[in-house]
Amino acid sequence: MRHGKKINHLGRTKSHRKAMLANMACSLIEHKRINTTVAKAKALKQFVEPLVTKSKEDTTHNRRIVMSRLKQKEAVVELFRDVAAKVGDRPGGYTRIIKLGNRLGDNADMAMIELVDYNEIYNADKAKKKTTRRSRRGGASKAVTPPVETKASNEEE
Repeated sequence: MRHGKKINHLGRTKSHRKAMLANMACSLIEHKRINTTVAKAKALKQFVEPLVTKSKEDTTHNRRIVMSRLKQKEAVVELFRDVAAKVGDRPGGYTRIIKLGNRLGDNADMAMIELVDYNEIYNADKAKKKTTRRSRRGGASKAVTPPVETKASNEEE
């Protein structure tokens, strides 16, 4: 029974798991999406979302906390500069996991984990949907242009 066991150990020791998640988080920040197994993607989501939340407030203390978890200066700089600017108004849910099917070699469940605000396909739909609401009664009335009077028709009268 797994009562009270919240961490998926992923078949690794604590130090190996910590290093692997740090490297995967740096890759996710750098490339904005990565392909991995579903179990690793879920573990990475729990690992990286608090770091993105910390990056929304750019203080020395938050940078040091994130640096102690990630270990790569370039990833920390990109997280605080680029990613934090995009997710500044989002209250949470910075990553999305999309299941891809099974891997050919060992039939493992594969998934793509990505940063939500960097997906152009989903964000393009949301940008187009921002329209004003119209009532049903008004309907789509066609604009009827009045007939243009010409000089020839005025002279005949």
